[in-house]
Amino acid sequence: MRRLTAALFTSLALVLVPRPGFAQQRPLVTEDPETIGAGRILVEGGIDYAKDQPYPVSGLEGDLLRVPTIGISFGLSSIAELQIDGGLYNHLSITARHQAPLSGLVTATGDSTSDVEDAVVATKIRIFSETPGRPAVGLRFATKLPNASNESGLGLDTTDFYISALVAKTVQSIRVVGNLGVGILTDPTAGNRQNDVLTYGLSFARAITQAAELVGEINGRASTRNGDPIPGTESRSTFKLGGRYTHGMLRFDGAVFIGLTTADPTIGVTAGFTYVFNAFKVP
Repeated sequence: MRRLTAALFTSLALVLVPRPGFAQQRPLVTEDPETIGAGRILVEGGIDYAKDQPYPVSGLEGDLLRVPTIGISFGLSSIAELQIDGGLYNHLSITARHQAPLSGLVTATGDSTSDVEDAVVATKIRIFSETPGRPAVGLRFATKLPNASNESGLGLDTTDFYISALVAKTVQSIRVVGNLGVGILTDPTAGNRQNDVLTYGLSFARAITQAAELVGEINGRASTRNGDPIPGTESRSTFKLGGRYTHGMLRFDGAVFIGLTTADPTIGVTAGFTYVFNAFKVP
């Protein structure tokens, strides 16, 4: 499964030769309810570096490099799109090892470990378009696949499901987007339990010039389980601030992010691009 997923992302990245277009999203992860449009394909890629990234299930901690992160979205209709997100290579420079539920399964014995990224397959549906008196409203259904292994220390070998309500409104030159939903996370230590978490996100994009935007967000999840959460399903939250710049038919982005919980990295950076183009006709 992991090799097939890596091959899929590689093939798609190589065959998609885009024509002029524009896009949204990166470096934000809070989902806008607006879709990319019928017959269009969105391609985004980037590099992430996170300092002091903890892995509570494997007990590893270190500096994480994700390269490249890849996202591909297909416009199935004017109101629906299919999204595939993941990455080809995650490399952790290990700075500490702690006793953890599955630390005994980790096969990495040196000062580093690597694996592919877990893939996320999602469908986004716009319910209402934005009007002067009403925000845009949508729904997103997503499934995380267990592509990264727990032997590497970077994966959980679990399948999770998410559903989120999406709203967005543009006020003058500011786009505000909010997400609220539920995630059903499988217990990676036993497999016979789950933790239902509250997912949330709030982002803004402020136009500075016709080409440049200032963007930011807070995005995360909150455990709803009484007492200590199951390792791997704990609360997480990240604050991100960055910018986007459109040059010709490409949009470039960069941001700094800060972890707000003990399960998040202390600080990190991300940079990448987004592109969308007309690819096929929807009957």
